[in-house]
Amino acid sequence: MAATSAPIVIVGSGHAGYTLAREFRKLDEATPIHIVTRDDGCAYYKPNLSKAFAMDKDADGLVQQPPEQAAAGVAAQLHAHTAVASIDLDAQRVVLEDDTVLDYGQLVLATGATPVRLPALGPDAVSVNTIDDYRRFRAALPEKARVLVAGAGLIGCEFANDLVAAGYSVDVVDICSWPLPRLLPEAQGRALQAGLEALGVRFHLGAGIAQVADGTATLDDGATVDFDLLLSAIGLKPNTTLAVAAGLQCGHGITVDAAFQTSASHVYALGDCVDVPADDGAQPMPYILPIAHAARALAKTLAGERTEAALPAMPVIVKTPACPTLVCPPLNSAGHWQVEGTAPDLEAVFTADDGRETGFALTGAATKKRGEFAGRMPPVHRVD
Repeated sequence: MAATSAPIVIVGSGHAGYTLAREFRKLDEATPIHIVTRDDGCAYYKPNLSKAFAMDKDADGLVQQPPEQAAAGVAAQLHAHTAVASIDLDAQRVVLEDDTVLDYGQLVLATGATPVRLPALGPDAVSVNTIDDYRRFRAALPEKARVLVAGAGLIGCEFANDLVAAGYSVDVVDICSWPLPRLLPEAQGRALQAGLEALGVRFHLGAGIAQVADGTATLDDGATVDFDLLLSAIGLKPNTTLAVAAGLQCGHGITVDAAFQTSASHVYALGDCVDVPADDGAQPMPYILPIAHAARALAKTLAGERTEAALPAMPVIVKTPACPTLVCPPLNSAGHWQVEGTAPDLEAVFTADDGRETGFALTGAATKKRGEFAGRMPPVHRVD
């Protein structure tokens, strides 16, 4: 396809940003690309953060390409450790905090998400969402420490599995009644809990953290848990500050259409920061495989051929070897789970109120049926 003369500016150097740059370079070798990031711009595989101990790697060992090599691989100019000060949609111009001005033909916001922080956890709680976060986490982690994980969601359970298998003492606290309550029906959540407990994880469910002081967390049911390090894994919030300031339409995340265009012409968004069109409005896209599919479609659009993303059912593998688990999140919230099997080998299908099967979850030996169940699922969005 023909090269575009005006540069493409990508804000964000995470998986979404670099994947998009690689896919675009397959189609266009000439158009300049600028990548702007608050981080150092190295390339790494984010899912490895929660299984680094199992891989016997520290933060440096998880780096796949240093910043200069990663940028050179996509023939991009990297603006590392730099924030965007403002976006002028009319002039198609980005101003960086160091007063650098970047004119763009197409702008892509791949600003990711920020961990949710609860005030009750105190200022010393750590969160891990980037490789820099992980580097700080490992530096703060005493050898064979007692780790308290706030949150029994996907990230909390993955870190609990990785840490306890590496010899750390792990407690997990969550106000919910079973692990991964937003992704799994109760029977499968309980199976995952049992697998992690057999490994040594201690769960404190149905209670939140009311106060933290001097290495002790007091739960709202009065129980206490002592710890050396508190890991906050409450969830993620899409980074929309820059988009809102620019006047772009946002919901929970940045609002995009099926081609990932925002409410402004020549401006797109990709990755953890977006709301993807779905059956009942919009849903976030915080997983690796959907981002890869979306990046391929968006690369074609940036190269001149508007392309809507085809997002087939893509199960998410939960990295908990103590109880193998994968889930294809339902496309909507209105419906019910039907579970079959004997724990931990359980298979569940989510049926929407209109009768369609729109999600599934598998645990234990049932995870071997991934392909069979994925084939029954509708796409999130299909190219017409």
